[in-house]
Amino acid sequence: MLARVGENLYWMARYLERAEDTARLINATTMMLMDMPRGASFGWEDLLKVVGLDEAFHTLYDEAGEMAVMSFLIQDERNPSSIFTCIRHARENTRTFREVLPRESWEWVNELYLYTSTHLGHALDRRTRFEVLTEIIRRRQAVVGLLAGTMSRDEGFQFMRLGRNMERADMTTRVLDVSYAINLPYQNSQYYDLVWMSVLHALSAHQMYRRYVGVHARGHKVLAFLLNDLKFPRSVRHCLHEIQFALDELPGVEPMRRLQGMLNLVDQADYRALAANGLHGFCDDIQARLADLNTVISQTYFRAAHPQKMAQSLFSLV
Repeated sequence: MLARVGENLYWMARYLERAEDTARLINATTMMLMDMPRGASFGWEDLLKVVGLDEAFHTLYDEAGEMAVMSFLIQDERNPSSIFTCIRHARENTRTFREVLPRESWEWVNELYLYTSTHLGHALDRRTRFEVLTEIIRRRQAVVGLLAGTMSRDEGFQFMRLGRNMERADMTTRVLDVSYAINLPYQNSQYYDLVWMSVLHALSAHQMYRRYVGVHARGHKVLAFLLNDLKFPRSVRHCLHEIQFALDELPGVEPMRRLQGMLNLVDQADYRALAANGLHGFCDDIQARLADLNTVISQTYFRAAHPQKMAQSLFSLV
């Protein structure tokens, strides 16, 4: 497979995953806003820091209010990580390399793009935001199901597998880190439990958590489940194992070595200590390691054959 084709498939998967997970992050935020007690506040500036876009935001907007942040994350084409921008780029990559993908994938990604472009205004309104973003998530999951059910497990599929799970692991840590942006007026475990419950709902993890862990959403238990549960497909550990399986099918030693360091970090984490203090730094560490792995993957598989900068590098999604 040409390095150019592999890179575009890798980024197509990342674009689609980023769009879905940004929608999940926004839904989690919206649900927490409705459940917060009187006197609590939500730091929109902190939310931008969680997603790593605070500097980019302030080059375009003066103040980080709810409407400005939502516009920036959902529809602003000047933001390379906005939901609409990611879906638009995924559509272009799918159109360009239709010959290596199932025929229906172009049609379904195009339908996702058309739906998103015509419903952006409704996504900004808090009353209809959840419904629109949930529909974007549903349509994107349909595309993933199509690819999983109809595509041969060749190099192209492995590059998409890499991209999807790199992005998913990164965004799972960012959804966990939303708690960093909430300021409660007083210490009350009931309200902290609501925060963790919202995190579980954002990742569609609530039912599986109740089944395998328990009814109450305790911070350290939620962290252990979403960071280190091998069976849950949105846990960081599961994503890292999916990356490992994909790398097993591809040449190169250095990406696997970098991956092992992250697996060790997740294995050795003290989840009680992270729930009490230090989660933000831990999530930042995982995100930095994923960014480093992305660079190594790019150097190993894409840049060797194409020394010039690829179009994807302009978007800086990591």
